[in-house]
Amino acid sequence: MLGHELRTARLILRPVSWPDMEEMAKLKADVGAFGAMLGGVRTRVKAEAEMAEDVAFWAERGIGIFSILEQGRFVGMTGVHERPDGRGIGLRFALFPWAAGRGIAREAAGTALNFVLDAGVERVVAVARQDNRPSRIVLGSIGMSLLDQFERDGHIMLLYERRRMLFQW
Repeated sequence: MLGHELRTARLILRPVSWPDMEEMAKLKADVGAFGAMLGGVRTRVKAEAEMAEDVAFWAERGIGIFSILEQGRFVGMTGVHERPDGRGIGLRFALFPWAAGRGIAREAAGTALNFVLDAGVERVVAVARQDNRPSRIVLGSIGMSLLDQFERDGHIMLLYERRRMLFQW
């Protein structure tokens, strides 16, 4: 396995790998989970191509996308990737709708974000639609600050960022 498995009080974050493909394909095909993501829901072929990219990203960078497991059950994904819009390293998170509303996204995304910043990444961004209140709440609760806004496909998009804290003595 590439990367590091992370644990919280109730979750395991495991770097994505091919054994996760079936669950990841279901997640990425779910409108409630991926409908508002950049690129929207994915076909199986697109999900497989992204899995290959995610595994390669872990191998190259030592950071990436995690599968989120609660009591051994796949509930979603979180972590970072290189944003295709050129904005840099971007945080993502998505849960199956049946897993939402219990703080899993906040717990998992915050853990993944801290891991990435501790690994030396200077700046992580995240983008959420202005009307996606749950994602905006998660981003604010894990210390991301609203930086800017832009329009995409008729929607106002909000750009958040968090920078690595540099301690000077």
